[in-house]
Amino acid sequence: MASRGRHGTQAREDEQRREERGEQHAPTPQGPTVLLPPPPVDYGVFMQGMVQVMQTQVQTQAALQAQLQAQAQALAPVSEEHGHGGFSIMERFKRMAPPSFKGESQPLLVES
Repeated sequence: MASRGRHGTQAREDEQRREERGEQHAPTPQGPTVLLPPPPVDYGVFMQGMVQVMQTQVQTQAALQAQLQAQAQALAPVSEEHGHGGFSIMERFKRMAPPSFKGESQPLLVES
């Protein structure tokens, strides 16, 4: 308990020393806060930056497209029957000979 008293006394003494030296705390603002207007914008510099961003985006998109095409070509099965690197999806599906629906009205026949 005695230590609290010392700290309180110490704080008051520090405050008195500051007052003697002329140090003051910044006053807390009263009333509404006034916002300063933003600095002026150089639209020429702004537009140059926008053009650079757009060019970078176009280059990135082209690189990604080329990468996707290269991956698609690497994954496509090679076939002599189909001129551009393999069978189409529909041709592969038909080769699996899936069962076909013949328009049955009876639920058990449809399910089978």
